[in-house]
Amino acid sequence: MTDAYAIPASILQQTLIYDGWYRFSRLELAMPDGTRAERHLLDNGSAVAVLPFDPVRRLCILVDQPRAAVLAAGEDPLLEVIAGGLDQAAPEHRIREEAMEEAGLRIDKLHFVANIWPLPPVSTERVTLYLAEYAAEDRIAPGGGAAHENECINVREISLDDLRNLALSGALTDAKTLILAQALMLARPELWQ
Repeated sequence: MTDAYAIPASILQQTLIYDGWYRFSRLELAMPDGTRAERHLLDNGSAVAVLPFDPVRRLCILVDQPRAAVLAAGEDPLLEVIAGGLDQAAPEHRIREEAMEEAGLRIDKLHFVANIWPLPPVSTERVTLYLAEYAAEDRIAPGGGAAHENECINVREISLDDLRNLALSGALTDAKTLILAQALMLARPELWQ
Protein backbone atom coordinates (compact mmCIF):
# COMPACT_ATOMS: atom_id res chain seq x y z
CA MET A 1 0.00 0.00 0.00
CA THR A 2 1.47 3.36 -1.00
CA ASP A 3 0.81 6.69 0.61
CA ALA A 4 -0.96 8.93 -1.91
CA TYR A 5 0.09 11.97 0.12
CA ALA A 6 3.81 11.57 0.80
CA ILE A 7 4.12 15.21 1.90
CA PRO A 8 2.44 15.77 5.29
CA ALA A 9 0.12 18.67 6.00
CA SER A 10 1.72 21.69 7.66
CA ILE A 11 0.71 24.93 9.34
CA LEU A 12 1.40 28.00 7.19
CA GLN A 13 -0.03 30.59 9.54
CA GLN A 14 -1.61 30.68 13.01
CA THR A 15 -3.66 33.69 14.14
CA LEU A 16 -4.72 34.03 17.78
CA ILE A 17 -8.43 34.96 17.91
CA TYR A 18 -9.16 34.69 21.64
CA ASP A 19 -6.93 34.40 24.71
CA GLY A 20 -8.95 33.81 27.88
CA TRP A 21 -9.92 30.64 29.75
CA TYR A 22 -8.83 28.88 26.54
CA ARG A 23 -6.81 30.04 23.56
CA PHE A 24 -8.55 29.91 20.19
CA SER A 25 -6.68 30.29 16.89
CA ARG A 26 -7.39 30.24 13.17
CA LEU A 27 -4.92 28.17 11.16
CA GLU A 28 -4.05 28.16 7.49
CA LEU A 29 -2.82 24.72 6.47
CA ALA A 30 -0.92 23.45 3.47
CA MET A 31 -2.67 20.18 2.70
CA PRO A 32 -0.86 17.08 1.31
CA ASP A 33 -2.53 17.53 -2.08
CA GLY A 34 -1.15 21.08 -2.40
CA THR A 35 -4.34 22.95 -1.49
CA ARG A 36 -4.75 25.35 1.39
CA ALA A 37 -7.39 24.96 4.09
CA GLU A 38 -8.65 26.93 7.07
CA ARG A 39 -8.94 25.12 10.38
CA HIS A 40 -9.49 26.20 13.98
CA LEU A 41 -7.55 25.25 17.08
CA LEU A 42 -8.68 25.25 20.70
CA ASP A 43 -5.65 25.19 23.00
CA ASN A 44 -6.87 24.11 26.41
CA GLY A 45 -3.83 22.28 27.73
CA SER A 46 -3.83 18.70 28.92
CA ALA A 47 -5.91 16.97 31.56
CA VAL A 48 -6.13 13.90 33.73
CA ALA A 49 -9.06 11.72 34.85
CA VAL A 50 -9.64 8.82 37.23
CA LEU A 51 -12.40 6.31 37.92
CA PRO A 52 -12.14 5.40 41.62
CA PHE A 53 -13.71 2.06 42.53
CA ASP A 54 -14.18 0.15 45.76
CA PRO A 55 -13.87 -3.58 44.99
CA VAL A 56 -15.05 -4.64 48.46
CA ARG A 57 -18.29 -2.66 48.58
CA ARG A 58 -18.59 -2.82 44.73
CA LEU A 59 -19.02 0.94 44.33
CA CYS A 60 -17.47 3.69 42.25
CA ILE A 61 -17.43 7.47 42.46
CA LEU A 62 -18.70 9.70 39.67
CA VAL A 63 -19.48 13.41 39.76
CA ASP A 64 -21.74 15.84 37.98
CA GLN A 65 -21.40 19.58 37.56
CA PRO A 66 -22.77 22.32 35.31
CA ARG A 67 -21.19 22.08 31.84
CA ALA A 68 -21.82 24.89 29.35
CA ALA A 69 -22.11 22.64 26.28
CA VAL A 70 -24.53 20.28 28.02
CA LEU A 71 -26.64 23.18 29.27
CA ALA A 72 -26.68 24.71 25.77
CA ALA A 73 -27.88 21.37 24.37
CA GLY A 74 -30.71 21.35 26.95
CA GLU A 75 -29.61 18.03 28.41
CA ASP A 76 -29.35 16.72 31.96
CA PRO A 77 -25.97 16.89 33.73
CA LEU A 78 -23.46 14.22 32.71
CA LEU A 79 -22.14 11.63 35.10
CA GLU A 80 -18.37 11.98 34.85
CA VAL A 81 -15.21 10.58 36.35
CA ILE A 82 -13.08 12.90 38.48
CA ALA A 83 -10.96 15.06 36.17
CA GLY A 84 -9.02 18.27 35.90
CA GLY A 85 -6.46 20.24 33.96
CA LEU A 86 -2.80 19.44 34.52
CA ASP A 87 -1.73 23.07 35.06
CA GLN A 88 1.94 22.06 34.56
CA ALA A 89 1.74 19.30 37.22
CA ALA A 90 2.54 15.62 36.75
CA PRO A 91 -0.64 13.63 35.95
CA GLU A 92 -0.29 11.35 39.01
CA HIS A 93 0.11 14.29 41.36
CA ARG A 94 -2.67 16.35 39.79
CA ILE A 95 -5.29 13.59 39.80
CA ARG A 96 -4.72 12.94 43.49
CA GLU A 97 -5.37 16.65 44.15
CA GLU A 98 -8.50 16.55 41.97
CA ALA A 99 -9.84 13.45 43.76
CA MET A 100 -9.55 15.25 47.09
CA GLU A 101 -10.96 18.53 45.78
CA GLU A 102 -13.88 17.07 43.82
CA ALA A 103 -14.83 14.04 45.91
CA GLY A 104 -13.02 14.34 49.24
CA LEU A 105 -11.26 11.13 48.27
CA ARG A 106 -7.75 10.02 49.10
CA ILE A 107 -6.35 7.78 46.36
CA ASP A 108 -3.01 6.03 46.36
CA LYS A 109 -2.12 3.54 43.63
CA LEU A 110 -3.08 4.56 40.11
CA HIS A 111 -3.51 2.11 37.22
CA PHE A 112 -2.69 3.80 33.91
CA VAL A 113 -5.23 3.17 31.12
CA ALA A 114 -4.39 5.51 28.22
CA ASN A 115 -3.48 9.02 27.13
CA ILE A 116 -6.26 10.01 24.70
CA TRP A 117 -7.12 12.79 22.24
CA PRO A 118 -10.79 13.51 23.10
CA LEU A 119 -11.42 15.97 20.25
CA PRO A 120 -8.52 15.90 17.73
CA PRO A 121 -10.24 17.91 14.95
CA VAL A 122 -10.01 21.12 17.00
CA SER A 123 -8.46 20.63 20.44
CA THR A 124 -4.86 20.27 21.63
CA GLU A 125 -6.08 18.53 24.81
CA ARG A 126 -4.74 15.12 25.77
CA VAL A 127 -6.30 13.34 28.77
CA THR A 128 -4.37 10.79 30.83
CA LEU A 129 -6.80 8.17 32.16
CA TYR A 130 -6.43 6.11 35.34
CA LEU A 131 -8.31 3.59 37.45
CA ALA A 132 -7.79 3.67 41.24
CA GLU A 133 -9.04 1.50 44.08
CA TYR A 134 -10.37 3.11 47.23
CA ALA A 135 -12.05 2.01 50.47
CA ALA A 136 -14.72 3.59 52.67
CA GLU A 137 -12.09 5.11 54.97
CA ASP A 138 -10.54 6.97 52.01
CA ARG A 139 -13.52 9.33 51.79
CA ILE A 140 -12.18 11.92 54.22
CA ALA A 141 -13.85 15.18 53.09
CA PRO A 142 -17.11 16.23 51.41
CA GLY A 143 -15.64 17.24 48.04
CA GLY A 144 -17.67 19.54 45.82
CA GLY A 145 -14.88 21.21 43.88
CA ALA A 146 -13.06 24.48 44.22
CA ALA A 147 -15.33 27.31 45.35
CA HIS A 148 -13.14 29.88 43.56
CA GLU A 149 -13.76 28.01 40.28
CA ASN A 150 -17.57 27.85 40.75
CA GLU A 151 -17.55 24.12 40.05
CA CYS A 152 -20.65 23.15 42.09
CA ILE A 153 -19.79 19.44 41.96
CA ASN A 154 -22.16 16.72 43.19
CA VAL A 155 -20.47 13.49 44.27
CA ARG A 156 -22.25 10.26 43.30
CA GLU A 157 -21.22 6.93 44.77
CA ILE A 158 -22.96 4.31 42.63
CA SER A 159 -22.85 0.53 42.44
CA LEU A 160 -20.59 -1.18 39.94
CA ASP A 161 -23.71 -2.88 38.55
CA ASP A 162 -25.22 0.54 37.86
CA LEU A 163 -21.97 1.66 36.22
CA ARG A 164 -21.98 -1.38 33.94
CA ASN A 165 -25.66 -0.90 33.09
CA LEU A 166 -25.09 2.78 32.24
CA ALA A 167 -22.13 1.88 30.01
CA LEU A 168 -23.89 -0.98 28.20
CA SER A 169 -27.17 0.91 27.70
CA GLY A 170 -25.52 3.96 26.12
CA ALA A 171 -26.58 6.19 29.02
CA LEU A 172 -22.97 6.93 30.03
CA THR A 173 -22.35 9.66 27.44
CA ASP A 174 -19.17 11.36 28.69
CA ALA A 175 -16.34 9.87 26.59
CA LYS A 176 -13.63 9.68 29.26
CA THR A 177 -16.09 8.12 31.69
CA LEU A 178 -17.27 5.53 29.18
CA ILE A 179 -13.69 4.60 28.31
CA LEU A 180 -12.77 4.17 31.98
CA ALA A 181 -15.93 2.17 32.76
CA GLN A 182 -15.14 -0.17 29.86
CA ALA A 183 -11.49 -0.39 30.95
CA LEU A 184 -12.60 -1.40 34.45
CA MET A 185 -14.97 -4.04 33.07
CA LEU A 186 -12.16 -5.50 30.94
CA ALA A 187 -9.44 -5.31 33.60
CA ARG A 188 -11.51 -6.54 36.54
CA PRO A 189 -14.32 -8.81 35.21
CA GLU A 190 -14.43 -10.65 38.55
CA LEU A 191 -16.15 -7.59 40.05
CA TRP A 192 -19.31 -8.61 38.13
CA GLN A 193 -19.23 -12.38 38.65
